[in-house]
Amino acid sequence: MGKDLKLDRFEDNPIIRPRPEHAWESKATFNPAAIYEGGKVHILYRAIGDSDTSVLGYASSSEGFEIEERLSWPVYIPREPFEGVATTSLEAEPGIGAYASGGGGFGGCEDPRLTRLGDRIFMAYVAYDGRSGPRAALSWIKVQDFLDKRWCWSRPVLISPPGVINKNASILPEKINGKYVIFHRIFPDIYIDMVDDLDFDGQTKWLSGQFKIRARSDSWDSRKIGAGPPPIKTEEGWLLIYHGVDESDEYRYKIGAMLLDLDNPTKVIARCRNPVLTPETWYENEGLKYGVVYPCGAVVLEGRLIVYYGSADKFVSAAWAPLDEFLERLLHESV
Repeated sequence: MGKDLKLDRFEDNPIIRPRPEHAWESKATFNPAAIYEGGKVHILYRAIGDSDTSVLGYASSSEGFEIEERLSWPVYIPREPFEGVATTSLEAEPGIGAYASGGGGFGGCEDPRLTRLGDRIFMAYVAYDGRSGPRAALSWIKVQDFLDKRWCWSRPVLISPPGVINKNASILPEKINGKYVIFHRIFPDIYIDMVDDLDFDGQTKWLSGQFKIRARSDSWDSRKIGAGPPPIKTEEGWLLIYHGVDESDEYRYKIGAMLLDLDNPTKVIARCRNPVLTPETWYENEGLKYGVVYPCGAVVLEGRLIVYYGSADKFVSAAWAPLDEFLERLLHESV
């Protein structure tokens, strides 16, 4: 092939930075979901401010890189005790939670992923109450409400069982054999569930982890892996961008890619030998957590794959590659 399988950084990264003048996003803005609708890329990013609680902000771009609109208020905030509402107190000490990530010691709504299904956009995210283990949660909004910025989100529900740390949930953008496909992570592997519906009640119906994509003991992703953006459908297969951590380099998060079978997305048909992006720049190493590139959103726009990622748990950045070339190189990688 001649060229390495990799993503190229946008030259003006980071594309979203904390804004000290806004108390809710004064410390960190990172781990962005992305979806292309209505002629623009919509980005929901995790924000941490003076209250040390994770909320979600909104920005958009018509060409995918330059931010043209960014709202001055959060578009999604904790509403339930499992999202940290009960722990947001000025009298408590920030960072008390054993599972705090990227700051946000009071918990909140973390690391969203967006999927359109019919007339609804589903958001899978991490719900953290500031004390117990993080769990996967789900909310949805009508597409037109989303585009009109009427933030009428459905009541959130937990979708992973209690007592199990579960992150990185995302939903495939179409059914497979009549089933919805949900990716999630229980350390150290990616799990996949096929479910009849998305009507979780938060009480009796949970993700069970029916299928598994494993971390590789002899590779750069030996310690743990997690699904990034919802997989993108291509002619060659479902393109899954994911993060991985090496057992011998456990503090550095890197980005990888794999292709899943179109008819059976639990089957890996190609997987990168090496990371497609590693933390090398100042904005990937100078933040709340050094050495982190953490993908949560991706779109295909004018033949380009654009991946949106959190860098150093502080910024939103973007990287890209021509989609056809990226897929061709990935297909030549061994599983």
